[in-house]
Amino acid sequence: MPYKTKIGVYLKKLIWERELSALPWWQAWLTKSVQICYVVVRDVVDGQLTLRAMSLVYTTLLALVPLLAVSFSVLKGFGVHNQIEPLLLNFLSPLGERGVEISSRIIGFVDNVKAGVLGSLGVALLVYTVISLIQKIESAFNYTWRVKRSRPFAQRFSDYLSIILIGPVLIFTALGITATLTSTAVVQKLVAIEPFGSFLQIGSHLLPYLLIITAFTFFYVLVPNKKVQFISALIGGITAGVLWEVTGWGFASFVASSTKYTAIYSGFAILIMFMLWVYLSWLILLVGANIAYYHQHPESLTPERRRLRLSNRLKERLSLLVMFMVGQNHYHNGPEWSLDDLAQQLHVPADVLEPIIESLENKRILASAATDPPTYLPGRPLDTTEIKEVLDAVRTADEPHNSSFNDLPAEFVVDQVINDLDQAMAKELRGLTVKEFALAEPSSVILVSQKSERQKASADESH
Repeated sequence: MPYKTKIGVYLKKLIWERELSALPWWQAWLTKSVQICYVVVRDVVDGQLTLRAMSLVYTTLLALVPLLAVSFSVLKGFGVHNQIEPLLLNFLSPLGERGVEISSRIIGFVDNVKAGVLGSLGVALLVYTVISLIQKIESAFNYTWRVKRSRPFAQRFSDYLSIILIGPVLIFTALGITATLTSTAVVQKLVAIEPFGSFLQIGSHLLPYLLIITAFTFFYVLVPNKKVQFISALIGGITAGVLWEVTGWGFASFVASSTKYTAIYSGFAILIMFMLWVYLSWLILLVGANIAYYHQHPESLTPERRRLRLSNRLKERLSLLVMFMVGQNHYHNGPEWSLDDLAQQLHVPADVLEPIIESLENKRILASAATDPPTYLPGRPLDTTEIKEVLDAVRTADEPHNSSFNDLPAEFVVDQVINDLDQAMAKELRGLTVKEFALAEPSSVILVSQKSERQKASADESH
């Protein structure tokens, strides 16, 4: 075996094939961190995150002025609208002097946006542009979190409106409180006393990190159409916040030494630098979301990026396991299962399990409760729902929506085999309901004995 191959096999065993629960906490934490770093770098190299970051750059260019105009009008009522420019300068600080120029131009555009000049149609287009930006951000986050369902329109409108109207107020309120506290007489006296002065000085240096980490964590909790655990969002926010600040230092050094680009691109150099910094900012935000996802879903940590394809037998097995778990908790007054809980219990990715649950919902075997996140309960009485119906739900999923099946050639021999299989399954599972299935003890022979009794009874009746 070549030397490099031996190293690869050893590293694979060291990182991916160790049971984390059997390791000391620090080794388990270090191993999981290496796994997350590996899969995040792999996802970035794969290209989807970079493509979505580039798409957000284009949308940002269109929506930045309308977004700031809406925020400006909201903050004007609180008398803090003059704080937009310092915040924008802080975001564009890695651009150096070019950042000051871009900031002044953007603020000039915002000042020129007036509702009386735009008219009702112009205001509607302005709000639509802002909402489309947030919608595209949600779409990118949903991709990162493997979420296929978007928010309902009413919920989307209310959530977006709260972000647009309440978000700026909360941000500038936090900044105002921080500035007020640091300028009070008590704090000034504490600065002169050691070691409080050193602690406050360190805190002032850490404040930008804390603010950006808080903002990123807020994004990761609120934007995806999914229940995100706070600890996962915080870990993603910390990583992305530190990465954003470090990237800002590096980008500032790059801009300072980019005189050749100015000579080549002339006036376009400012726009190129601005777009590049916006791209890096979105990419870092999506990388943090990816880290939060893998922390919350360790079952998705695999050495190879591949779409898990289930055989028909595995789909049937998973559908029965889902109904068994839902039925057991239903009859034993246990908590209702959510998609993430089921996925973690069954050790499969949630995006793989979701189509199976959708198939059961379409046949009204399962129903989702109006909770956040949605939980699942029986869609009809389990004592009248047969196991054959559960299997048919996944075996025939999407058939009514696929017209190409109707164009298949009719062959008597093939159709006869399919009918014989269906009849044999129906005969074998006749009378076995989900209730009997769910009330059986795991790994027991109760179902087998009940089935034997039913077959014996039917044989006696025939005689």
